[in-house]
Amino acid sequence: MDHETRRKKQQALMTDLLERKIRLHAQHLYNQRGKTEGLALQDWVEAESQVLENSILAPLYRKSRAGTQSPEELQGSENPQFGSSDPCCSEAGAS
Repeated sequence: MDHETRRKKQQALMTDLLERKIRLHAQHLYNQRGKTEGLALQDWVEAESQVLENSILAPLYRKSRAGTQSPEELQGSENPQFGSSDPCCSEAGAS
């Protein structure tokens, strides 16, 4: 495997890890609000902001995700689906 391919794979893994942390933190925010439906986009944006706030990988994440999802795709249905039933957000760096 050449250097460029390896670098791209590493970057993809790092952005996937950040996305997982954001998803877990968004789930935590949803649970904190008493599982109020209809605010998935708000939870995602807040979680993304908090997780990326002190991350040196934030520019890489933003670059890789730019234009890949519309707000409508993020909002989904009224019941937020964050892809994880695990309410623990310790990986997301929540305080």
